[in-house]
Amino acid sequence: MYIQINTDNNIEGSESLIDLISGKVESALSRFSDHVTQVNVHLSDENSDKKVGRDAMRCMIEVRVEGLQPIAVTHQAVTLVQAVDGAAAKLAGLIESTLGRLRDKKGRRRANLTPPEPNLREDL
Repeated sequence: MYIQINTDNNIEGSESLIDLISGKVESALSRFSDHVTQVNVHLSDENSDKKVGRDAMRCMIEVRVEGLQPIAVTHQAVTLVQAVDGAAAKLAGLIESTLGRLRDKKGRRRANLTPPEPNLREDL
């Protein structure tokens, strides 16, 4: 899985930041590594000009899954780490549901979770 990290002009893309973000994204998407070919992470500071405000850090993650259109999610938080964690969690859930729907379309049936009703009629 190839991970590319981009930052805006207000966030310094230091090597330690890149390593931290790459590790978090790779960990969150590890169970899908057979299907994911590329991950693009975009980090930005939405309130850089104001220097105040909540949820100023934004993380957008776009992932390319074999045979599918790109999937993207966005999460905003107070810190970059929180924004990445939130976006990675959203993305993992979205990939899981997308792949699950594809498996269902290919003929795998979901288990019937409701037991059949008992036959209450007794023949005499």
